[in-house]
Amino acid sequence: MTQETQDAAANPASDHTDSRPQRKRRGWKIFVRDVLLIFLAALLISFLIKTFLIRSFYIPSSSMEETLHIDDRIIVNQLEPDLMPIEHGDVVVFKDPGGWLTPTVEQPVNWFVGGVDAVLAFVGLSAPDSNDHLIKRVIGLPGDTVICCNDFGQLTVNGVPLDEPYINLPDDVTKVTRDDFEVTVPEDSIWVMGDNRYNSADSAFHRNDPTGGFVPIDNVVGRALLISWPVDRWTWLDNYPVTFHDVDRK
Repeated sequence: MTQETQDAAANPASDHTDSRPQRKRRGWKIFVRDVLLIFLAALLISFLIKTFLIRSFYIPSSSMEETLHIDDRIIVNQLEPDLMPIEHGDVVVFKDPGGWLTPTVEQPVNWFVGGVDAVLAFVGLSAPDSNDHLIKRVIGLPGDTVICCNDFGQLTVNGVPLDEPYINLPDDVTKVTRDDFEVTVPEDSIWVMGDNRYNSADSAFHRNDPTGGFVPIDNVVGRALLISWPVDRWTWLDNYPVTFHDVDRK
């Protein structure tokens, strides 16, 4: 029997024992690698979803009360209008068409809070640019004639009076918006109004601006689908097809 054979016979478990720590270290490395890959894949998927499908915004003003409250979080479908047409009654988020928003001074934030917010924004769970966007309800589509108001204080679209259950009016007020107007929506634009009609800088408010109160469809980021936060306000956002049924049939 050779010396090597004698050593192996004397220590039959030595090779097995020596390999355990190495296998254990290798197992931890594989585990950490897999966790990192899963994390990176989740980030990538979230980024793609935010970029092409849905993203989150928060509500910075009271212009859509009582439908939307200040600081509500909403989920926005970004397939509209590129792949899905805008419809009457949709609640849409859009970029400022020009001079609708008052310039704001950016407040300094703690580096840690800023970093966390940047990561959440990357995956679509935060919306630091919400103050650069507006949210209103679509009343007029391209070619529509929108008039305020008929003898009952109602808006009409293409001669059809609208019964609007979603609007929020001051007490003892029956006219659905403060000022009278008559507009025809140009091609590639929409006419939008806030549900809180007497406290909303909407198309009617900006009708004498250079924009004419119209919002280019290209400025629309997407349609608001639901309130995602706070939990007790979770609800789908309706576009009230019954209200616009006769308009859509024309």
